[in-house]
Amino acid sequence: MQELIQKLQEQTGITAEQAEKSIETMKEYIKSKLPAMLAGNVDTWFAGIAGQPEKKQEQNDDFLG
Repeated sequence: MQELIQKLQEQTGITAEQAEKSIETMKEYIKSKLPAMLAGNVDTWFAGIAGQPEKKQEQNDDFLG
């Protein structure tokens, strides 16, 4: 999570505390929009996201129509 906080700081010029609050706000917002059975996965996803290497998005023609 620290890597994500640092990236937010660098790109936006906000403090570490502001970046952390921003992430927490995003997590809570996303969780509020999901069914209860999926909302618990958001914490796990955010915990792992900062440690994952960036992947190039692959275009899926079936999905994009």
